[in-house]
Amino acid sequence: MTAPAVPLRQDARTIGLIGLAHGTSHFFHMLLPPLFPLFIRDFGLSYSELGLLVSTFFVISGIGQALAGFLVDRVGARPVLFAALGCFALAAAAAATAQGYAGLMLAAALSGLGNSPFHPIDFTILNKRVSPPRLGHAFSVHGISGNLGWAAAPVFMAGITAATGSWRWAAAGAGVWALIVLATLALNRRAIDDRLGEWAHATAAKAGGAAAAAEHPLAFLRLPSVWLCFSFFFWSTCALSAIQSFAGPALQKMHGLPLSVTSFVVTGFMLCGAAGMVVGGFLAARGQRLERTIGACLLGAAVLLFLAGLPGLPGMVAAVLASLAGFGTGLAGPSRDMLIKRASPPGATGRVYGTVYSGLDLGFALAAPVFGAVLDHGSPSWVFTGAALALVGGVASASLVGLQVARGQRAAVKMAA
Repeated sequence: MTAPAVPLRQDARTIGLIGLAHGTSHFFHMLLPPLFPLFIRDFGLSYSELGLLVSTFFVISGIGQALAGFLVDRVGARPVLFAALGCFALAAAAAATAQGYAGLMLAAALSGLGNSPFHPIDFTILNKRVSPPRLGHAFSVHGISGNLGWAAAPVFMAGITAATGSWRWAAAGAGVWALIVLATLALNRRAIDDRLGEWAHATAAKAGGAAAAAEHPLAFLRLPSVWLCFSFFFWSTCALSAIQSFAGPALQKMHGLPLSVTSFVVTGFMLCGAAGMVVGGFLAARGQRLERTIGACLLGAAVLLFLAGLPGLPGMVAAVLASLAGFGTGLAGPSRDMLIKRASPPGATGRVYGTVYSGLDLGFALAAPVFGAVLDHGSPSWVFTGAALALVGGVASASLVGLQVARGQRAAVKMAA
């Protein structure tokens, strides 16, 4: 059935608002880490205690994300989105008024709670409100906005701290930003109302009839494709965590590069990732065998990371290769999200995205201490080699998801015949 034409302005409004919300969620990933040196100075905390703040964020976010999908499917995405932004404002207030470790732990917990429902929210709204021809571009903008949120937070926090002389004003400023975003979304609430959507799974759910309605809410957990998507997120995030956290120190140890150079590797990786997502949106919109696109992009990134870890390579060349690997991971991003959409059963969008994206939080929570131990044991090249191997694991998972989706499509065709 041919889909009716939808004005570009209508789709762009929804995509832009969800991009704003997603960028804010990634911004709050970095609410506390840019301020760690100041917490050491003011509260006498150790790196282990600061690391526990990060683990707290991702553990709460990961568990909450899997559960949030059920809530989104039950009450709708929009009210959960507003509540999540409210949690961010409370987290910023807790950080701004913290008098010690307990206050910072509360801020980390509230940030993780606020972050937990964003992927079920975002993809439920995008899948229901954005017309199918523009959905690949919507996923592209969604991924780009997350990278920009990661990149903006350290600049925002450091800039306000430097301008005011107090990190508390920086935390308060983050809270003001969360409230501005909340007000913006509230004023444009009709554009993000998933109850009005009739695309994708909404239409498929109607076609499913009474059998789909009677299906148990946990039935989707029996699908191998769901757990393969989960493993895909886990492995690809392990690679991202390695580069985000340890690429700079690894290059310093391997090649003696100054901090002024290595600090730009993560920024370069993120910017290349954003550029890759722009191109990836076109690939996802036109591609049929998405797992092949994902596999080619991630394998290319894995090769670049493996080369960056070779000890005999000049330091600047290794830094450039590590940065360029971000283009491959970004290129695969929109196809990845589209593949998950195709793997999701009717009516379970929020639950599926919540479950599979919790693999992202698990990857961040577990990979950081593993790659930190690798550095502690004097093997900096294995930061890049390990990240490359993790991407290969992601390729294997994506390939298996593609096979499952293809089998399901063939079975549907036979039943229709």
